[in-house]
Amino acid sequence: MAALDTTRFAQGSFGLVGRIAALGSIIANAFVAWNDARATRNALTALSDRELEDIGMSRADIDAVVAGKTAY
Repeated sequence: MAALDTTRFAQGSFGLVGRIAALGSIIANAFVAWNDARATRNALTALSDRELEDIGMSRADIDAVVAGKTAY
């Protein structure tokens, strides 16, 4: 009787091609996260001190917000 391991197929990994695709996905996700952080930082930096105060933030909070920490 033969046993068939289907766990690799369920994950979508097909040897070298699957590993390359996974690496491409990791790189794409890292780029998207970097671009989101860049856009957020630029948008918050463009606000005046009064506008930042209206949303309960200060200039010192921008880096924490971009890093994903809820320090504000």
